[in-house]
Formats: sequence, C-alpha cells, structure tokens
Amino acid sequence: MGAAACSFSLTTFIAPEGKGPVALNLGSMGKGQAWVNGKGIGRYWQSYLAPSTGCTMKCDYRGSYDASKCLKNCGKPAQTLYHVPRSWVGPGENLLVLHEELGGNPSKISVSTRTGQEICSHLSESDPLPVDSWKLNLKFVSMSPEVRLSCEHGWHITSINFASFGTPEGECGKFNRGICHAESALQIVQKACIGHEACFIPVSTSTFGDPCPGMSKSLAIEALCSN
Repeated sequence: MGAAACSFSLTTFIAPEGKGPVALNLGSMGKGQAWVNGKGIGRYWQSYLAPSTGCTMKCDYRGSYDASKCLKNCGKPAQTLYHVPRSWVGPGENLLVLHEELGGNPSKISVSTRTGQEICSHLSESDPLPVDSWKLNLKFVSMSPEVRLSCEHGWHITSINFASFGTPEGECGKFNRGICHAESALQIVQKACIGHEACFIPVSTSTFGDPCPGMSKSLAIEALCSN
C-alpha cells in the first residue's frame, strides 16, 4: 500500500467585517493542518464521518441520559468549521497555509463569521421551578416556573422570532402556534427581552392572561442574540 501524497497550499483571504468570531469552512478538504498568519488552528479531518445511524427527527432530553441520545448529523463530517480568533486576522490580506495529507480542493474553502445566535426555550406551566429558586420555608408559597433566556457575554437579544403562550408545537427553529395562543405573547416577550443580555419571564396566566381556560399551557420562545 502506497503512502498518501502530502501537499502544501498557500492562499490569502480577507476577513469578514465586524467583531464576531471568524471560522474557516474546510468541508472540501481531507485531513491535515492549517495555519493563519503563522499561527496554527490545529488539525482538521473532514473525511472522518459520524456514524450513519442513530439520529432521530425529534429529541427529548427529559429522563435518563446516555451517549446515544439526541444524535444529529449522522453520516456527516464530525466538524467542518474551524475557529480562528479575531485577534489573529488583520484588516487586509491574511495568509492561510494548509498541509493536506489525503487530498482536497482548497479553492472551495470559505471564510465566515457569526452575526447572530438563536436561543430557544419551551417550558410548561406545570414544569418544576429552577433549583436555584428553591428556599427552605415553613410556609408554602405558590410560584410559577420561568423561561430564562441568556446570550453569551457581550451579546444582547435583538429580536424575538417567535413567542407563543398556549399550546405551541415544534422545536427550536420550527416552532408553530397551536390551537391555543395568547395574542399578547410576542409583545410581552419583546418588552421583557430586547436589548438585554438575559431576561426572565414567568410561565403563567398572570403574565399572559388565559387564552384557553382548563387547558395545560406552555411558553415557547425563539430569540436572536447579536453583538
């Protein structure tokens, strides 16, 4: 068996504007190492694929957990995006050097940045309260669970893409209104969250009103964080 042909490739790129993190998409490459302006970003191995089976369309983290729960991207490369610290790149041309061990197509490498981050929550009014809200008290005090949305440090919630109190359905990125929906939900969530790094919203009829008496209700929110 012959050894795989190794090769070096050199090119330059212009970093995306803004202050967000920079990433190289090396999906067109095989296996090797990469350097940006002389600094190594580590090894890449695009030909290493995740197992082709085990993924499911729906995911529920409730209950006991094991390593095969909620698998995603079966049969795809384990990693395609590789982080480049913003401090490593300059405003002009930046040098990218690749040491490829298996063969690939450097002309298809792309550079991107993250301009926003979607965060989601879906919580029922019957769910337990967060543990850090528990207090030793001789008297019973009725409290409601609350949705907690939080961006990474330095980022803020800039828009609410979805908000529904009632019987919302779906998962993050694919939420839909159910047969029961409080029309005030979006406005209430926008007022509580936009412009903040984090926000907390009680999941209760005292906050949103009761759009469907007698039915169990939940609150689903999808928000966008930006820097």
